[in-house]
Amino acid sequence: MLSWLHLWVGLSVGVVFALVALTGTVLVFHNDLLRLQHPQLAQHAPVADGRVLAGLVERWQPEGLRSLDLPHGDLPVWQGYFEDGHRAYFAPEDGALLLYRSHEDDVLMWLHDWHTHLLAGETGEEVLGVFGWIALGLILTGLYLWWPRRGQWLAHLTMHPGPPVRRWLSWHRSSGALLFPLLLLATLTGVGMVYSKGFQSVLVGAFGGDTAKPPKLAGDGAVDWPRVLGQADAALPRARLSRVSVPKANDGAVSFRARAEGEWHPVGRSTIAIAKAGAGVLQVNDATANRLGMRMSQAIFPLHVGAVGGAVMKWATAVVGLLPTFLLVTGFLFWRRRRGRR
Repeated sequence: MLSWLHLWVGLSVGVVFALVALTGTVLVFHNDLLRLQHPQLAQHAPVADGRVLAGLVERWQPEGLRSLDLPHGDLPVWQGYFEDGHRAYFAPEDGALLLYRSHEDDVLMWLHDWHTHLLAGETGEEVLGVFGWIALGLILTGLYLWWPRRGQWLAHLTMHPGPPVRRWLSWHRSSGALLFPLLLLATLTGVGMVYSKGFQSVLVGAFGGDTAKPPKLAGDGAVDWPRVLGQADAALPRARLSRVSVPKANDGAVSFRARAEGEWHPVGRSTIAIAKAGAGVLQVNDATANRLGMRMSQAIFPLHVGAVGGAVMKWATAVVGLLPTFLLVTGFLFWRRRRGRR
């Protein structure tokens, strides 16, 4: 019964699981492919100038600019995020517009929208979460069905060349078993991102931790961007400023994200709040000092995208993204050949 259920659920839900995983393989190399598509983005020095930042905010905030990634070695330009979901890239020297992207005209952003929302917004994300739980069930039942008796481990890991029924079954089971830890990690962290609040509550409740809430401060007037940027850069030693949120007119604080030394998250989960007029530092949160539960919650995303462990883990994550398609194809071929023998 369990074998039959695993087969038929895998042949149906497995199609979506495979397509989502395939897009994940591509997105592991998102920045690499972006630089390859648009070499003009890499032809700059990664310098964050407060005067350029001031010009960008003044020019683009009325058009929906909500945050900016600061130039860095991997992508040495300003990357702007807009309220309607599109992104724009600006030269670090003078803020000139270099590139405009949206999910409607950019393949990588279209793939990202499919991978995270199935092209259907919040509803698609909820559906994706359900598929994620089913995928976890497939992975665990597959491990149970494969699990060998004592002394038969090597035989159960052998990929046989034939006959066809034995070949497809052995390839399906052995590949799933060999890559089980990485496949489980990728799927579980994917589900954890869909249900991030729930996962965080459980982990924080079990292992401790608190969420650093940004200070609420009212204030009018313009932001002294060069001064604010300088204060934020000095607020957390041995950390790289990575993202700035554009404050609204009545906000009295400017919020920054930073990647402290030892953090896994590519953008960082450390936060800094600076008074809007550059009057001083309001809050600093070093994510590396958080308690275990919060650190575990903040590790979900970098583990999912292969940002931990250097190039080896990055390529391993990409390979695991191909595995659900391989399992779907070998499972289908096994079912077809076995059916043909009846």
